[in-house]
Amino acid sequence: MFQENLKNYRKAKGLTQEDLAVRLHVVRQTISKWEKGLSVPDAALLVRLSEVLEVPVSQLLGAPLPPESSTDQVAEQLARINEQLAQKNRRARRIWQVVVGILLAFVLLWGILCLLSYHSYTQYVSPPKIQVEPLSSIPVERRCSDAVA
Repeated sequence: MFQENLKNYRKAKGLTQEDLAVRLHVVRQTISKWEKGLSVPDAALLVRLSEVLEVPVSQLLGAPLPPESSTDQVAEQLARINEQLAQKNRRARRIWQVVVGILLAFVLLWGILCLLSYHSYTQYVSPPKIQVEPLSSIPVERRCSDAVA
């Protein structure tokens, strides 16, 4: 919810990500990460962000908090958002670990099968061993009789 609110309030104010980043003294990629939901600002930046966009922190966070809400409530909500983001990142990291593990298992299995296949091929398909005698060791009479017959 924070990411949509940030993007909507930024656009309503007529600011680009770069403009907002300059005003907050962060890089543009940080604003992009906030808008994509990949990270969230800390409490100090959240307050500064609400000042730049001229909206209360409660509206930025998307929860209808009463105007007299304390900073403890805002901090609690921010902590909840951070925890959700951490769970999302842990889940994504675990998925990548499983995918990489499966790929490594397939590559290892493929390598073993290739080695076994090559060993079988060289063992049973190697050319037969033929003993060749030099022509000079065969007696002349035998050479002539073989040629006539």
